Amino acid sequence: MDLRIPHDAWVIVCDARKAIFLRNEGSPTQPKLAVEQVKEASANPLSVQQGTDRPGRIQNALAPTSATEETDWHDMAGKQFARDTAAALKLAHQSGHPKGLVLVAPPRILAVLRQHLNEPSRFRILAEVDKDLTKHPIHEIERLLSST
Repeated sequence: MDLRIPHDAWVIVCDARKAIFLRNEGSPTQPKLAVEQVKEASANPLSVQQGTDRPGRIQNALAPTSATEETDWHDMAGKQFARDTAAALKLAHQSGHPKGLVLVAPPRILAVLRQHLNEPSRFRILAEVDKDLTKHPIHEIERLLSST
């Protein structure tokens, strides 16, 4: 991927549990990403500890009883973390930063971020990369985003 990230643009690398806010201190062709902030989701206990109810049942008048889907507590927590990340981006925009945004996240998290970003933040999006790079070191993220 040959992505040109302008000087002082932000790269947000996140998944359902961690968000890394990076700022490009380098040039568009030679990015030098510096960590501005790291946010991590609070501990998320096992599903068994979060919900003890059995799945609900629906009694149909003309058909047999059917079950409803169980609540996926981890999915809900991941979506809430993505909403919190979008809120943090909104605050960053209000304080005069960033010049541009590059969002790097798995597709499901990108969708939630897109949905919850405000208009000014959406207009600053330069690119979206649908990959999970949160476990990569910063120099590897730089290489993956700028390699040709």
